[in-house]
Amino acid sequence: MTQKEMKVKEVGQDIGFDRIRRITGYLVGTTERFNNAKRAEERDRVKHGL
Repeated sequence: MTQKEMKVKEVGQDIGFDRIRRITGYLVGTTERFNNAKRAEERDRVKHGL
């Protein structure tokens, strides 16, 4: 394995990230504070690219 191949495998290792979505006009990380209506809206949306 070359040194360049070893570097590529190290990039991004052990880096966490949060998923941020735009729901009901707001950028949110989690839906835990949403009321039932907002949770239903998010659940009923069409999912693209999955």
